[in-house]
Amino acid sequence: MKKLVVLTGAGISAESGLQTFRDEGGLWEGYSVYDVATPQAWHKNPGMVQEFYNMRRKAVLEAQPNAAHLGLAQLESHFDVTIITQNIDNLHERAGSAKVLHLHGEITKAQSSLNPELVYPIEGWELKMGDTCELGSQLRPHIVWFGEQVPMMYEAEKITAEAELFAVIGTSLQVYPAAGLLHSAPHSIPKFLIDPKPGALGSVPNLTVIAEKAGTGIARLTELLLH
Repeated sequence: MKKLVVLTGAGISAESGLQTFRDEGGLWEGYSVYDVATPQAWHKNPGMVQEFYNMRRKAVLEAQPNAAHLGLAQLESHFDVTIITQNIDNLHERAGSAKVLHLHGEITKAQSSLNPELVYPIEGWELKMGDTCELGSQLRPHIVWFGEQVPMMYEAEKITAEAELFAVIGTSLQVYPAAGLLHSAPHSIPKFLIDPKPGALGSVPNLTVIAEKAGTGIARLTELLLH
């Protein structure tokens, strides 16, 4: 089976009712990025940061995979699919996708504030101040914050370089280094972008733009890939 690599962003989960960060009405309207999504914010006010992600986690657990998540899972019947997601939710896994790489962490997990390699599943939606790892340090959300390294980026670039088909769904391609993956895919392979309002991307060879939302766009992508 051909290797299909799919890069997904917040737009794919927006159709499940999860707020995006950048759109009007998105998460940043009520919070400064510097207050909730940086190491400095954690050091300054860990309780507020914890509460912000507890609310996000609660919303994720209440959300359900949508047609786009389910459509990608169904493509595994025809292709060797790997999903590289910028999203911190687990909707791809819950839809049935077998190979999902999270670039920016997973909200359903916690990590040690001393050793980021110590990662633990979270039971339920709440991570409390006073919850500690085996080293005795406070547990924090397993999220890559602004200003932190993206530890899975090398693996993502390696997967992308081996792709035979590449698709981008639900991301504005504004956040680097993830946005650079579109240009890391082999020049000769077919590429697809699903976005209702595609912006300027520069020169991308063999790119087909599907100007639709994720749910309907996946149906069109499936049709193009299979026929």
